[in-house]
Amino acid sequence: MSFINYQKGLRDDAHVFAHATEMRGLLETQGNLSDWKAFAESWNDLALDTYMADHGRYRRRRHAVFDVTADHIRQLPHQAHFQTLDYNNLNGGIDRWFEPIQDEQASSQSLRTVLSFCRALFSSLATEVRQWQVEVHQFRIEAGADAPGLPTPEGMHRDGVDYVLVLLIRRCNIASGTTMIGSLDGSLSSSFTLIDPFDAALVDDARVYHGVTPVEPLDRELPAFRDVLVVTFRKR
Repeated sequence: MSFINYQKGLRDDAHVFAHATEMRGLLETQGNLSDWKAFAESWNDLALDTYMADHGRYRRRRHAVFDVTADHIRQLPHQAHFQTLDYNNLNGGIDRWFEPIQDEQASSQSLRTVLSFCRALFSSLATEVRQWQVEVHQFRIEAGADAPGLPTPEGMHRDGVDYVLVLLIRRCNIASGTTMIGSLDGSLSSSFTLIDPFDAALVDDARVYHGVTPVEPLDRELPAFRDVLVVTFRKR
């Protein structure tokens, strides 16, 4: 699928499932992924999300915020992540101060390439936007022997932004984790599973709901987790 096809998919259907080979190729048109191995390995050093209203201990994450224009991609001082209860009725309504993405990863070639790709794609769909507030989240969802991991414990939802990229970093010893796309009328419009590193979902957040089914270990004696990079673009 070409860049133009991604534009068309987002315009027509408000979401796109991007296969790994295609996605990696398009990312590399915007920069290089020379430090991808170190970038992906940084998911092994995420901090526990202590804000889970369901008292779950299955989610680890780090967070950073960027200012993005046609001329620059600039990291902003560390700040809280906030969602209203309208968009996150489980964990919203409060400032959530997650551990920051480490400096080496925030300034990495790989992340810069991902943000450049998103800027090119999303700006081509919203040509009037001159400045974006971008939030970047590293997520690890862990599946335990006694309880599944919940990638979206709030259920089918919108994030309260303009566009979302969910990029798979790694799956390890898990079943399920199916992405579901729902229309605003509540009907399910599409579903697919991110399996291979660089598989991705691209979403027009205002026009569809999205969620991911729980993940469970294939072998209950071994570590089981799902690592994703989530990038949200919101016009300033």
